[in-house]
Amino acid sequence: MGWKRLATTALALLVALAGRVPGAAAAIPREAGPTPPRLSFTDGEVSFWRPGAEDWAPAKVNTPLAAGDSLYTGDGANLELQVGPSAFVRAGAGTELGVESLESDLQQFKLTAGHAAVDVRRLPQGQAIEVDTPNGAFTIDRPGYYRIDVDQDRTTFTTRRGGEATLVPANGEATDVGPDKQVVLEGSDTPQLATNAAPDPDEWDHWNLDRSGHEGEPSPSTRYVSPEVTGAEDLDRNGEWRETPRYGHVWVPHEVPPDWAPYSTGRWIWDPYYGWTWVDDAPWGWAPYHYGRWVYADSFWGWAPGPVVVAPVYAPALVAFFGAPGVGVSVSVGFPFVSWVALGFGEPVIPWWGPVGFVGTCWWGGWGGPRIVNNVVIQHNTYVNVRNVTVFQNTRVNHAVLAVHRDHFGQGHVEHVRLTAADAQRLRPIHGQLGVKPTPASLVAKEGHALRPPQAVHARPVVATRPPQDHSQHLRAAGLNPASSATPPPRLVHAPRPQGGGRQASPGGRATPPPPPGAEHRRLGQAGARPAPPSQRRPDVGQPRAHGAPQAPTGAGNRARAPERPAPPAAPRRAEHARPAPPSPPRGVERERPGRGASPPQLGASPPRAPRERASAPRPRPAPRPAPREKPHQGQPGAPPSARRGAPSPPRALVAPARPERSRTPAGARPNEGRAGPDTRSASPPRAAHGTAHGEGTRRHPASGARLSG
Repeated sequence: MGWKRLATTALALLVALAGRVPGAAAAIPREAGPTPPRLSFTDGEVSFWRPGAEDWAPAKVNTPLAAGDSLYTGDGANLELQVGPSAFVRAGAGTELGVESLESDLQQFKLTAGHAAVDVRRLPQGQAIEVDTPNGAFTIDRPGYYRIDVDQDRTTFTTRRGGEATLVPANGEATDVGPDKQVVLEGSDTPQLATNAAPDPDEWDHWNLDRSGHEGEPSPSTRYVSPEVTGAEDLDRNGEWRETPRYGHVWVPHEVPPDWAPYSTGRWIWDPYYGWTWVDDAPWGWAPYHYGRWVYADSFWGWAPGPVVVAPVYAPALVAFFGAPGVGVSVSVGFPFVSWVALGFGEPVIPWWGPVGFVGTCWWGGWGGPRIVNNVVIQHNTYVNVRNVTVFQNTRVNHAVLAVHRDHFGQGHVEHVRLTAADAQRLRPIHGQLGVKPTPASLVAKEGHALRPPQAVHARPVVATRPPQDHSQHLRAAGLNPASSATPPPRLVHAPRPQGGGRQASPGGRATPPPPPGAEHRRLGQAGARPAPPSQRRPDVGQPRAHGAPQAPTGAGNRARAPERPAPPAAPRRAEHARPAPPSPPRGVERERPGRGASPPQLGASPPRAPRERASAPRPRPAPRPAPREKPHQGQPGAPPSARRGAPSPPRALVAPARPERSRTPAGARPNEGRAGPDTRSASPPRAAHGTAHGEGTRRHPASGARLSG
């Protein structure tokens, strides 16, 4: 064991010396990119498309979405996207929902047919959601409940629960839509606008309300997980929190086999921005695989989120990859092969994604606890030569390392070989890109063919305030060949920059931190009815066809061309143009919350509720919606509460509150910076290295200007 002590001492000395190199810490990027929306729920036949894939495939819960992706719901189906910790976009039967752009200040979606809802409890300052339709673009920059119905020649938009939005039709004349209003927009070139009071919510609105839950329902996980981590509400229904002497509170999943290990039940897919990304099969498999670390203590696996930070950062996976083994490793998959293991407490991720200078560096983005390299605790601003990182704690756990032949990696569900602890010690870590090229099968998370939307629906042009993002250059760089799109480009119109969040700014131009997410906890653990589908009638723009049926011709696309995005391969090829650069990384400041286990401070309150909606003059109402059908859904352990039948009455959370004054904070305001909280205990009492970089402490991000700590 003497050589191990010498190696540890040498590493500590190297860390100390490297830490004294001026500017070394500043050379490591702090953030990797935006947090993508996730597919958080499906019920019925839901299809998924990613540019470059062979065909539409069945959608899979926990799939992270990227610009260019599309989803389509069949008869009686519903889906839900979680686009933020307290924000959801849902779509009902016969709806195609496309992801146009995912930028730091705007998430842009396209709705060409059907109906969707945007349910927002909280929006960060400076962020907004835009829904583009054939008749106009709707920008949502404050909390509320919003409903969008797209028919053949008109779009109906409804605001409730205090929501306000901005409508920009094709002629570019922006109109504010106030609380509890319904606007009907007909036509595109010469749109006609009618405004009425919002009608009573129908069955599908009630289902949306039940999915989001009610205020005053705090989640136990909010004591240990940052309110900015999406998917944390799934933990309460599928596991429990335990206190450990080394790692503090860890979350332990229920109903896993005795020999289970993290990152063993799922598959790798290719994301055009993040590259290789893990999609887990478990209904709770989002937060524990994109945030925090996994630890093995007292013969069980637990997920350790670490000290709560203000700005947790998403990662496509938190694993260490290994390549060719050393001499003596005997595995049955043949050579070469790729293997991986979940990162242990405080260990760095070595990015295989991102820009040059970020790939292959030691990175602790979003981690607020101690930083540990080869079982040695290091100072926060210490530069670490990645090639000196050779030890990962969880490789010592039997069968925690998973391996697969390189030719099968990212090719769907394949049998993983589980290595013994002895064999795992001889593996060589991969410091950067894996060197495994994706194939079209790597772009979807589930095998098989699925229902396509009608081509006339898919090809409908929409009105938008920004051109869509295009990741085709990333796909081509990876060896994929996404087909050109026959979808006409959006008709671009000018709109005022959204303020976002609807909250007042604190002195100095920085927005106040968001409130804790107790109000956003969704009640999904009880059995109930299948979500209530709205009217089954579709716009007369085409009928869905099964896989293999010929595409319907389209006559759209006569407008002046703008940048296009890839779409299904059956469409005819068109010229492509340059696209905007990928979005800038999100702004944020890491901060530990004082005291583990304490309840988060109350930083904001929901608006007061007002009396029941008043009756209004006669106005056009949507067609009546049928009652929900009793059927279990997929993607969650229990169905949502049943929607009420008969004549619906307005639910409590859909009644309009007193209208708060709209924030006038500049869109570029940054969140408050915070001081680091107390340190937490490390995995074992390792020796500390004493070197730190010159100029350590607070710095500013070169792109956003945000102040950075640690």
